[in-house]
Amino acid sequence: MPPKKRSLATQLTAEENNLPRVTRFKRRKPSTTTDTEAPIKPHSTSQAGQNAKTFREAKKRRSPKTKSTGKNRPLPEKQEVYSSPTAVQVALNNTSNQVDRDSSRNYWLMKAEPDSRIEKGIDVKFSIDDLAARTEPEAWDGVRNYVARNNMRAMKEGDLAFFYHSNCKVPGIVGIMEIVKEHSPDETAWDPKHPYHDAKDSPEKQKWSVVHVAFRRKFSHIISLTELKTYGQAGGPLDGMDLLKLGRLSVGKVTPAQWEYVLDLADKQVDTAQGEAGKPTDEVEDTTKSRAINEDSKPAKATRGKRRKGQ
Repeated sequence: MPPKKRSLATQLTAEENNLPRVTRFKRRKPSTTTDTEAPIKPHSTSQAGQNAKTFREAKKRRSPKTKSTGKNRPLPEKQEVYSSPTAVQVALNNTSNQVDRDSSRNYWLMKAEPDSRIEKGIDVKFSIDDLAARTEPEAWDGVRNYVARNNMRAMKEGDLAFFYHSNCKVPGIVGIMEIVKEHSPDETAWDPKHPYHDAKDSPEKQKWSVVHVAFRRKFSHIISLTELKTYGQAGGPLDGMDLLKLGRLSVGKVTPAQWEYVLDLADKQVDTAQGEAGKPTDEVEDTTKSRAINEDSKPAKATRGKRRKGQ
């Protein structure tokens, strides 16, 4: 099909007609005012080229775009947030046994036997008093459980751990120690004379590991396992604690919330002990007298009955 013929008006260029390229719109009628208006100048290609060149040069001088990762973006200024300290924190700041409660640390619980037990002619007893008497960091050896070993390998220098007395009359948490050296091979597993020798281990395999710990604090009273179980019930503050969930695990994890709660229990024991120690003797005597008065005020029949029952 042959192309349509264009009119002469459409074939004329914009420069010949002194008009813009778009000619589909109607021309404006000349104004009837007497003021002279400057004629509309056509678009200058040289000026457009100059503007494009200037734009490209300005674009080159710009800083490179930052990626979506935000690595090249300037970091915002840190805003310090201050929160009012709790009563427990204020009390800790005023005591000499203050323990760092930095949430960036990892917390653990490690068990040892405080009572004597002979294995292959060697006493495996080790208590928190034994750790306190050490002048150098102590290697925590003899762990032969893979879950406990993996927990020890995850420990970092500066982490804190509860010292737990196990396999004794009153098991429980007795103090705090610090991880001062990260894991290394447990060489006692290679010694045939050691109580925890492992015939399947060797310097080439290195199945077991130790960490080195240092004494930090001993609690005034033991936090017994029975007491811990009361707070470890469903919905309790110690619910899900490794000590209560995995009773036979010798090295377990402790969450920051659980760590804080156990410390609060230890500090409450200190406050209670100090309150009883600082109680005036007169007050103690008055309490004794009041008990005697209450006993005397009971009916004589009931008292005689108790005595006869006791006989």
